Amino acid sequence: MLKTRVITALVLLAVLLSVLYSKSLIFFLLVTAAFFGAAAWEAARLFRSTRPVVGAVIWTSIFLLAVYFAVTAGMQLLFVLCVAIWAIRLTPSLALGLPAVGSGGSRLLSLVYGIAVFGCFVAIVELFQHSPLYLLSVMAIVWIADIGAYFSGKAFGKHKLAPSISPGKSWEGAIGGWVAVLILAGLSAHYPALADTFAARVLAGLGWVGFTTVMTLMVAASIVGDLFESQLKRRAEMKDSSNLLPGHGGVLDRIDALIPTLPLAVLIGSWL
Repeated sequence: MLKTRVITALVLLAVLLSVLYSKSLIFFLLVTAAFFGAAAWEAARLFRSTRPVVGAVIWTSIFLLAVYFAVTAGMQLLFVLCVAIWAIRLTPSLALGLPAVGSGGSRLLSLVYGIAVFGCFVAIVELFQHSPLYLLSVMAIVWIADIGAYFSGKAFGKHKLAPSISPGKSWEGAIGGWVAVLILAGLSAHYPALADTFAARVLAGLGWVGFTTVMTLMVAASIVGDLFESQLKRRAEMKDSSNLLPGHGGVLDRIDALIPTLPLAVLIGSWL
């Protein structure tokens, strides 16, 4: 299992780097649309849609039209909407629970979550247009938080973060991931070759207090995104969102923590 997981991770990394540095916007958009379509299909399955393929095709078509006819002001409103969705609707569900599958509330929630996933992929395009390195620098914050949380949780985890949703996660792991982000992102911001990265821009624009606040928000958002997808899977009685990525589950399983963080990063970057 571990060997399969490592091989898949290496293949995904190779694909990611080749797409980011291909210098072809069309190629980047097509690959991004393919992954978005897979994520939309998986999300529809988690909500027990009777026609997940149809839903994925519709969402992907909207995505391609949106990025082709993009208007900056409209995109900013989309990112504000995504942040509001997470703050007002999706985060509270971790404590309040989810509506029953098939209910009107669940159908409405599927639309809301679909908008959040849609906004995440539009944010990927927005960050990429700044630079491939800038996009990677935002993703790296989430990856560092996840890796730091894993090892901290393994070593020190005693107090469960959300036992009814994801029993493996602990407060010690979350704090460990947060500390790892503060240290590594803070160090990277002082490296000249990484001057045009998200962490460096935040530190230069807001100072250490603002930097710590922003990184805390990013880590918290990534944890919420991870937990919310786990909550959806638990309700749907599914271990993974799909089996598209051997050893890793589905696309949503890999990007769940990115869904709330990328639109937030775009907004923070635009304010800076």
